[in-house]
Amino acid sequence: MVTYNILDYSPIDEGSDARNALMHTTEMARLAEKLGYRRFWVSEHHHVRSVAGSSPEMLMMHLAGSTERIRIGSGGVMLPHYSPYKVAENFRVLEALHPNRIDRSPSYQLVNRALNETKGKRLSYEQQIEDIRHFLSEPANNHRFRDLAAMPVIDTAPEIWLLGTGVGSAAIAAEHGLSYAYAHLAKPGGGHDIVRHYRDHFRPTSLLSRPKVMISVFAVVAETPEESEALAKALDLWLLSVESSSPPPYYPSVDTALKRGFSTLEKEKIKNNRKRMFIGTSEQVSKDIQKTAEEYQADEVTIVPNVFGSKNRMNVIALLAEALDIRN
Repeated sequence: MVTYNILDYSPIDEGSDARNALMHTTEMARLAEKLGYRRFWVSEHHHVRSVAGSSPEMLMMHLAGSTERIRIGSGGVMLPHYSPYKVAENFRVLEALHPNRIDRSPSYQLVNRALNETKGKRLSYEQQIEDIRHFLSEPANNHRFRDLAAMPVIDTAPEIWLLGTGVGSAAIAAEHGLSYAYAHLAKPGGGHDIVRHYRDHFRPTSLLSRPKVMISVFAVVAETPEESEALAKALDLWLLSVESSSPPPYYPSVDTALKRGFSTLEKEKIKNNRKRMFIGTSEQVSKDIQKTAEEYQADEVTIVPNVFGSKNRMNVIALLAEALDIRN
């Protein structure tokens, strides 16, 4: 049976601010829990002026304290920029305070430079994944830091998911026996072969006895096709803006999107980006989600309701909860 999750970017809506964006994320987490979703994840974005979620661990702590049972996680933590040991301790503290409710998902240039300015030689990504596994839940006797323990020492451990869009990430997840989250919303083409590679090469460990797959999708849902199309136009403009040289410090409103004209090149980009979205009524989109989950043979689907307006975002997850028959 497929289970369903929510991932929120904490978008700063046009006319609003970052504080309200984070408060809206809290409201959505509470609603997702009430509706019966299994997980609520936040993102890590840097230098994206229209997104407030730059420090997922801190936001996760707030969300875990604001909810009771829904699993809280990050999709993902940009592990190449950090010390695996410090990341492990952050998540151990979260797990200690909220046992069996914490997920972490590492993922793969000014931001890169700023985050790594004082660092010398960096570890390979695969080595960092191995280190995280060692520090969080599966100590290795031959590890170079075998005498170093991540604190606090507790009886439970966060779930580890590896987030990716390519064969490289799938191969690492399979090699280390980790759950794999494929970002269908970023790269809808070719994902089936990547997930198949993960399954075919999966090595069982004490962490996970069989391969486990999650896919993430953009969902734009409203009561009518016309309303969902209007919301999709705002998402079109937001995706264009985050790829531009001077993005605005907000998620554009539907009115702004409807009034703006688009160049030929922008229209081509919008056409390609539409392949990343499921748009329509809850009945239409739920069928698209279920069909895609079946194609991937996914265990879980993470829905990203990245539309303008906190009320619209909460309406998306409420409509889909009913259409997908999600229950507590």
